[in-house]
Amino acid sequence: MGIIGWLILGLLAGAIAKLILPGRQGGGWVITLVLGVVGALLGGFIGSAIFGVSINGFFDLSTWLLAIGGALIVLVIYGAVTGRKGSRV
Repeated sequence: MGIIGWLILGLLAGAIAKLILPGRQGGGWVITLVLGVVGALLGGFIGSAIFGVSINGFFDLSTWLLAIGGALIVLVIYGAVTGRKGSRV
């Protein structure tokens, strides 16, 4: 999978992760793209280490599940790091 495929996969995986885990995460599509690509890399690492599955093709179901799962993990960590301490209106 090329760099364009990783960027598209990351953007879509990050957007799906933000839909699954709604909240007040800041950032626009650039942050979503970065979180998704990092999540896809993390998901691929976890998938190959634990399950023996790798991210091979763009249209494989395992690729998308690993990328979305990794993006969810990264989104939770991002929300914990950038969490707001007080209530802002």
